[in-house]
This record gives sequence, C-alpha cells and structure tokens, in this order.
Amino acid sequence: MQGEIRLIPYFMEEKLADTNEIPKGIDLIQAPTLWKNGYKGKGITVAVLDTGCDVDHPDLKGKVKGVRNFTDDDDGDENNVTDYSGHGTHVAGTIAANEDGNGVIGVAPLAELLVIKVLAGSRGSGDYDWIVNGIQYAIDQGADIISMSLGGPTDYKPLHEVIQKAVAAGVSVVCAAGNEGDSNSSTDEFSYPASYNEVIAVGAIDLQRKSSYFTNSNNEVDLVAPGEKILSTIPGDKYAKLSGTSMSAPHVSGALALIKQYEQAAFERPLSEPELYAQLIKRTVPLNFPKTLEGNGMLYLTAPDLLKEHIRNQPLAQIG
Repeated sequence: MQGEIRLIPYFMEEKLADTNEIPKGIDLIQAPTLWKNGYKGKGITVAVLDTGCDVDHPDLKGKVKGVRNFTDDDDGDENNVTDYSGHGTHVAGTIAANEDGNGVIGVAPLAELLVIKVLAGSRGSGDYDWIVNGIQYAIDQGADIISMSLGGPTDYKPLHEVIQKAVAAGVSVVCAAGNEGDSNSSTDEFSYPASYNEVIAVGAIDLQRKSSYFTNSNNEVDLVAPGEKILSTIPGDKYAKLSGTSMSAPHVSGALALIKQYEQAAFERPLSEPELYAQLIKRTVPLNFPKTLEGNGMLYLTAPDLLKEHIRNQPLAQIG
C-alpha cells in the first residue's frame, strides 16, 4: 500500500430537485449529432472508478451491468457501492444517463456502466492499491473504457503497470488532469495517474470555451472538455452543477464510447487502443491556448465534418 489517492477536488455550483434538458457541456461537444446518426454507445462498457454510484437514480436505472466495492466502506461489502460523496453518481450521469425524456442525458446514453468503488467516505479518499485492484477488475470484466476522476501526488509503480496492462488489452484509460492549476501555463502541476503517458489526460474549459483557471498544465494533457457548471445526476433522485476536471473526464469517456461504436462499424473490425486514441484526437479543435493547457484542443465530435466542408470549399492545390 502506498499513500493516499483522492478525488480530484471539485466545486458544487448548484443543486436541483428536478430538471429536463440536454446538459450544455454535452451539447458543446456535439454529441447530439452522433445520436441523430444512430450512435449512442450501444454495446460499449465504461468502467467508472470513483466513489460508487446511486444505481437506483431514475436516470441511471438499467445502465449498470455490474458493481464492485474495493474500499472499506460498509465493512468492505463487495456488492455495496453506495455513493456517500455524490461525485461518482455525477460522473456516471455525464457518461451514460438514460435518454428517457426526463432529467438529463449522458454523452453515450446506450452505453453500459461498470461501477467500481475505489474511493471511500464523503470526502472520497482511498489507497493506491484500491485503484490498482479496481483497474485490474475492469480489465477482467472486459471493460472497453476506464474513467477515473481521481488523482494523487505519487508515482506508484504498480498503478502505472496495471494501466499499461489495461492499454495493452485494448482498454482506453481516461483520467482528469487535476485541479491544482495556477492559471500559469508555464508551470507544471502533475497528478497521477493522469500524468502517465498511456493515460488520456483531460483538462477543463468552461461553457464559453475558455480555459478553466484551476486546470492543471503539463506536457501530458491530451485534450480538454467542458468542466464548469456541469449538470448531472447526484444521489437521491436529484441533480447538481459541479465544476472541476473531474467533470471534464467523463465527457471524453462517453465520447470514446460513441467513437468506438461508430468507427468499429465503419472499419468493420475492432479498433486497437492506439487507433481509438487517434480517432479521438481527430475529433478535437484547437482553442489557441498553450499546449500545456489544452493538449490537442477541445473535444468536438463533428470536427471531421468541419474539415470535409473546408476542403470542399477550398479544393487542394493540384500537383504538377
């Protein structure tokens, strides 16, 4: 066992007893366009390693294909993933909340969730080994994508090794970049596991596409996604707007489910993890912030269509 790993800090902006809308962040990344074309994440499993989940929330009913608790909450009951923080339920909703005309809808409303509780208590802290065990469990259960909105200051070799094992098995590993940012893109703030090269590290922007003041900057940031005032599910059949890179990462996890379903249909074969990563990065647009803040740019699922339109309007120069 090595130190402690924690939730990426987040900010509660607003609680709501009821709502009925497509969250603005999900609209911003252009997920509804892929839904219209029939891609909603069907057949894709996303493992959510977090504080657990309210599996009975109306927007998440029927979404959870399996649960496992690796923490000491509830006397270590393996089948009890009660979410005492609310964080895990919020992340799960952003990824895959049902499309039922009520509440909110997730990025990939037909994806399935594997809820793996690796952080305990209302503050959401845990041992590095809980995360290691959770990642191994996700691999063993055949998850396509692992989503982690957590981090710690320590480079822990077993954690890095199990992530490498996941990627080698074809699993995409997504992690929040961290909220220790100081608004200075020339200074580095590292959080693990996001800083491992094999991980897809996600920074935050607001709903006006401005870089979030709290988002970590370093040379391992891969892309950015909405992370301020993000509306999603919380325990007790309620909703809340939260801010943090914790909210950005699930946008990318859900988007990967859509991309994987779309591209596997197009290629008529499964995609490797590097191929899926390439398809994700193809769906980004630069926002002209330093690379240490935005990586390859903002997640924008219709970016390839924009490029096609640009080429159509400005034909490539003829050779010879």
